[in-house]
Amino acid sequence: MNKKIGLLGRKIGMMQLFNEDGTVLPVTVVETGPCTVLQVKTKSAKDGYDAIQLGFGTKKEQRANKSEKGIAAAANAQPAQFVGEIRLEDASGYSRGQVLSTGDAFAVGQKVDVVGTSKGRGFGGVMKSHHFAGFERSHGAHEYFRHGGSIGTRLTPGMTLKGKRMPGQLGNARVTVQNIDVVKIDAERNLLFLHGTVPGPNGAYVTVRQCVKNHK
Repeated sequence: MNKKIGLLGRKIGMMQLFNEDGTVLPVTVVETGPCTVLQVKTKSAKDGYDAIQLGFGTKKEQRANKSEKGIAAAANAQPAQFVGEIRLEDASGYSRGQVLSTGDAFAVGQKVDVVGTSKGRGFGGVMKSHHFAGFERSHGAHEYFRHGGSIGTRLTPGMTLKGKRMPGQLGNARVTVQNIDVVKIDAERNLLFLHGTVPGPNGAYVTVRQCVKNHK
């Protein structure tokens, strides 16, 4: 099996592992699989690229729409709770309905990228979101300690420039953490132990894939 594919999973939480010399290794436990191949996309077909569409977990029939039911029925599987695609160089070795597990996709010592949605922190000001210093707390400054300051000028161009750091929603965004080491695999329970942080709260759905950047 190709060790460069990816799988869908769910973040379990963090724990500690101990090395042979007694040092503590913080790891994040991710349940990756079993994942069902719902569709196989190839360049030769109308898709124009090679990828496999995976489904992780199951949900009730009444909570799935007609499209989800049709795709699952074609793969002889239940409607999936979490669906995602994994791009591949060649997807011809996979078939619809095939079940992939953690041991099929990953190996100890491999580096992976984890894609997920970060925790939503609500509305954040410039000091919390962008680490602004704030205004000086001297005599005469009133109700202006945590403001962002000027956002533009009255001169040409009289507008707010693009990319200006301002208050807004904090978190709840797509985050990719790169180059995480796989330190342990529990193939029986489909658990992946990663040396690093994984975006999102415990129970969040994530995508674990091969690392994009090359390493020596």
